[in-house]
Amino acid sequence: MAQPGKRNASGRTRAIVVALLLGVVVGLGLHAAGPAAVEAATRCATLLTGLFLRLVRMIIAPLVFATLVSGIGSLGDGTQVLRIGGRILLWFIVASFLSLVTGLLAANLLQPGVGFTVPQGGDTGLAHAHFDPVEFVLHVVPTSIFDAMARNDILQIVVFSVLFGLALPAAGKGAQRMILPWTAELARIMLRMTDMVMYAAPVAVFGSVMGSVAHSGVGILGMFGVFLCKFYGTLGVLWVLLTTMTFCVLGRRVFALAKLLIQPILLGFATASSEAVYPLLVERLELFGVPDRISGFVLPLGYSFNLDGSVLFQSFGALFIAQAYGIHIPVGQQIAMVLVMMLSSKGIAGVPRAALVTLAAVMPQFGLPEAGLALILGIDHFLDMARTATNVLGNGYAAAVAARWEGELADHALEEGE
Repeated sequence: MAQPGKRNASGRTRAIVVALLLGVVVGLGLHAAGPAAVEAATRCATLLTGLFLRLVRMIIAPLVFATLVSGIGSLGDGTQVLRIGGRILLWFIVASFLSLVTGLLAANLLQPGVGFTVPQGGDTGLAHAHFDPVEFVLHVVPTSIFDAMARNDILQIVVFSVLFGLALPAAGKGAQRMILPWTAELARIMLRMTDMVMYAAPVAVFGSVMGSVAHSGVGILGMFGVFLCKFYGTLGVLWVLLTTMTFCVLGRRVFALAKLLIQPILLGFATASSEAVYPLLVERLELFGVPDRISGFVLPLGYSFNLDGSVLFQSFGALFIAQAYGIHIPVGQQIAMVLVMMLSSKGIAGVPRAALVTLAAVMPQFGLPEAGLALILGIDHFLDMARTATNVLGNGYAAAVAARWEGELADHALEEGE
């Protein structure tokens, strides 16, 4: 029997597909109608996508603070928790860095944004600002968390939230008992708000696709197809790299694990929802020999800190937008961007379209116009399907690695079946 969450995800997928197809049809009609119709379509698209992106930005600051503080603070100070958590967080950091660098190198090599027609009215003035490493380092530390939240400065919010979360266990049990339930509830509320905002995604997808097709004609559809192929190919390379990393710990058993993970990966791809996959993923890991105690700790942590597909999209998507606008980002600034995204990608847990939300927060710091998100929005659901499948693979690998490090991975493994 289908679970409510799966039915909801399926319904939203259908709504987005319908909005996408409707946007193509209406956009082609307006493109054929002449310049006046194209101008009207552009203004309508700007309104629809602009409202959606403002709603997304509205939830960033409280969501990042609540999820990071509750996630880090709840680790506690138990020896075993710190040992498992410390080891697996190091794995998460390496996997995230590998994902970001893979996306960065692929975007530089494949040039996915070259040739795209950018949305009209995009302001690229910030793109020519000089990057100063000293100013960047000084900027990392906020002078006021309220000022950082008011400006949606994701990096400063992350730094404050990480320090706050680390300070909680040191402040004693009383502080943890008072603050952690509050931040957990705040995170739950913000996740519900995010879910509410995502109900507007089909309208925004319609506006984005309709405006792009009306402005550029049928040629934009082929460009979107090429972009999807390049992104999926890049994720394929990341899958090979993650499997190689895991092979170094598990040996040949990684192939049996990969076979067991096929079903949750396909479910994640179909629903674009990590939450829908969680019960099945725990079940398949148990078949592989990972104790529930390990998977029950590592997977929720991974959903917060180990979103490999979403992280790869950060660097790939940012350079795609820069290329579409003809903005040159020097190597030094690209490295700084990777470092910022390493932190910012840890600040949003289990959020629908988490990669899009985080990218929207990071882009202004590097002079990338937010209007460029309209290029991605129309096909983001298909990007999100692949990102979610990659996140499932990465967290399945991480749980098995943690079990091996703890010496609790069972010797037997079922390689197939229900």
